[in-house]
Amino acid sequence: MSSVGGSGLYGVWHFSFTVADLDRSVAFYRDLLGFELAHTQEQDNAYTRRLVGLPDAVLRVAQLAVPGQPRGISTHDLELVEYVRPRGIRGERRICDPGEAHLAIAVEDAVGTYERLSAAGVRFVSSPNAITAGVNEGGYACYFLDPDAIVLELLQPPAHRLGGQADG
Repeated sequence: MSSVGGSGLYGVWHFSFTVADLDRSVAFYRDLLGFELAHTQEQDNAYTRRLVGLPDAVLRVAQLAVPGQPRGISTHDLELVEYVRPRGIRGERRICDPGEAHLAIAVEDAVGTYERLSAAGVRFVSSPNAITAGVNEGGYACYFLDPDAIVLELLQPPAHRLGGQADG
């Protein structure tokens, strides 16, 4: 396997969120959003403590994949991490605060997904908005929150962005 453009970069390995309750978050991402659970593990070792810079760290980790996506050098797309020790706290943050982030999830039907998730009690910032400018003009998007108030986005790309993927 070679790196991209000789840069030494292979690609994105995964994206990770720190969560308060791993089991609750796995259920949310797997059962409501449709991710597949690839692997879970507990990390209670010197390597992990050095990696995260916390001398007493113990982590529970779940790795999830988008169904049907080709697997490259990583077996998963999203990692969820619960710090068993030390326990963290979440302060009040806004999406506009430096360091905040969101994960955009491409869906076939933003309105239908919004209705299904809303009925399940998921908190939304807004209903799906028609995208009226930019490269995704003609699509729909809305922000919503996971159980830890992590910002997620539903994005229904416009048909012209899907290419051959819209056919099957």
